[in-house]
Amino acid sequence: MNLGGARGAFNNRDGSGALVAFRSLGEFLGALEARGDLARVTRPVSRDLEITEVTQRVLRRDGPALLFENVPGASMPVVTNLLGSPRRIAFALGSDSVDAVADRIEQLVHLRPPAGIVGALRDLGGTIETLSTLRSLAPKRVRSGPCQEVEEPTVDLDRLPILKCWPLDGGRTVTFPVVITKNPETGEPHAGIYRLQQYGPDTLGMHFQVHRVGANNYRLWAARGEKMPIAAVIGADPATVFSGLAPVPEGLSNFVFAGFVRSEPVPLVPARSIDLEVPAEAEIVLEGYVDPTERRVEGPFGDHTGYYSAPEPFPVFHVTRITRRERPVYLGTVTGKPPTEDAVLGKAVERIFRPVIRLILPELVDMNLPMEGLFINVGIVSIRKAYPDHPRKVMHSLWGLGQMMFVRYLIVVDEDVDVHDLSEVLYRVGLQADPGRDFEISQGPVDQLSISNPIPNLGHKVGIDATRKRREDGFPRDWPTEIRSDPEAARVAERIVREDPVLARLFGGRPGS
Repeated sequence: MNLGGARGAFNNRDGSGALVAFRSLGEFLGALEARGDLARVTRPVSRDLEITEVTQRVLRRDGPALLFENVPGASMPVVTNLLGSPRRIAFALGSDSVDAVADRIEQLVHLRPPAGIVGALRDLGGTIETLSTLRSLAPKRVRSGPCQEVEEPTVDLDRLPILKCWPLDGGRTVTFPVVITKNPETGEPHAGIYRLQQYGPDTLGMHFQVHRVGANNYRLWAARGEKMPIAAVIGADPATVFSGLAPVPEGLSNFVFAGFVRSEPVPLVPARSIDLEVPAEAEIVLEGYVDPTERRVEGPFGDHTGYYSAPEPFPVFHVTRITRRERPVYLGTVTGKPPTEDAVLGKAVERIFRPVIRLILPELVDMNLPMEGLFINVGIVSIRKAYPDHPRKVMHSLWGLGQMMFVRYLIVVDEDVDVHDLSEVLYRVGLQADPGRDFEISQGPVDQLSISNPIPNLGHKVGIDATRKRREDGFPRDWPTEIRSDPEAARVAERIVREDPVLARLFGGRPGS
């Protein structure tokens, strides 16, 4: 199978040596294969349950992306585990590491969309060349694209290798679509990742969680009494896929963000039957509408919590047209108890969008949304504590920021604590937090898929101030002195460990380990 050629020698660099991102899924797969980070699975593997089991085993070993070439009953291959590794996420986004992507985002967050391109360029302060910025920020409108090479004569979703991931799932589900809607009042498009459960040959359940932008657009269309046009893209370029799940700052288009990450604009083509634009280089596009007067039970579905989501009524997506590449690749993912691809992506989002939070909370030093906390249930942040109850100010500020509102357990520590060392964090909580004075109990929105709150979408949260206390904090006695090594003794010990043959072998030649 020809996956399409990546630029250059699949090294993700242009002629000047600068890193660039990829224009299509096929181009990215070709580059992964050249790097030895794509495995072709030639034996028959069923889309019902079996692809899930193979994918999970490979992901847990930090294995490659998987291209299932022999899926019984399917006319196209299936790719999974595409972004199930930090190295592939960074490679997909045109960087050597996830932290390098974050450095680029730090430049982006200083753009102020209302000021327009001129103001944006002024804010950049010359850190990015003007022409490059102009090219990367605006989507490129084109008249045709590979996503419309073939228009299916009839709509039949059964011809697509839609996956059934877990035994008790309510049906097969499109797990990794970029769903495009628009605000009917402003015309502003939005791209988000929302699962689509298959009901029949031309209908899907539209799992719009109540707090998401897509759900808000749906409510606006419903208030007008109009059907909402919708497009679901299966298999876009990796930057566009990532932009669909990233917490892109309000007022900035997902496609603008994707263009920034790609270092070139995303080409958009008019959909064939609805008033929306779709990525021209996509693999498959489902076009149709949602009728606000119609709802149907969606679920259960094995979700990121490790439990099945409860069956609930959701809008119905009527698919009226399918266009695709001549030889498309179907992109899927598997959600479930971590580690899973969405959990790995969640950690990447945490690192990449840390500069966005720092823009609002400059006292924030670092943050960790542990995979074990399902990305949004547990948060740990370190801060430069400057005044009494500063940790509480940080807690409430974070609970007011986008998807951070879902964090159920929020721990605040001092700036010298490594938030990624969970042993150290637990030590600080157990030693430095008094439940009577340092726990902040709050109530507010929680993730729609959360299972511990008695009322859906509403629950309690706990903030824990695990910082050192001072008299100005209202602490009545002096905080004790923490044990620290003597610097000179530490240097002597390091030299001894390095020079003594027995100790050097014990520490593997790494003094101070």
